[in-house]
Amino acid sequence: MTLEDTIGTDNTGKKMQTIDQALEELLVAAQRQGCLTVGVYESAKLMNVDPDSVVMCLLAADDEDEGDIALQIHFTLIQAFCCENDINIVRLRGVKRLEEILEAGEESAEPLDVHCMLVTNSHTDVWKCEALEEVGSYCQESRNKNQWVPIVSLQER
Repeated sequence: MTLEDTIGTDNTGKKMQTIDQALEELLVAAQRQGCLTVGVYESAKLMNVDPDSVVMCLLAADDEDEGDIALQIHFTLIQAFCCENDINIVRLRGVKRLEEILEAGEESAEPLDVHCMLVTNSHTDVWKCEALEEVGSYCQESRNKNQWVPIVSLQER
């Protein structure tokens, strides 16, 4: 028996649960503040017009979306743009959970395209969010471990 067996050093599960919750909190807060752009095309337009306002990019896809070549091309282009402009990127699993989170705060009857979402800060009104800082730190830690685009799975409830 080693010291690791006795004490237990695997914090990965706790960290992932924490980052999972932080992402959900971030999405809800950004949506309330009007700082969330949802949709691949809407996100691409915003990044073209005002890339400096984008602080985080969330790319969501489940296993069934992996065969969608057009979506994967969009993801590749968006990721390249984000890397070039120092925008944090997170890949998400759990599209159904994302839809649940965002529809709870939306009154629209239209289905949301949650495959790409941008969290923004306006140049004049910067909002502070602990979840944004936590997810940003997680992205930085991942880059330090050479995982340039971390993958997080949202848990269904």
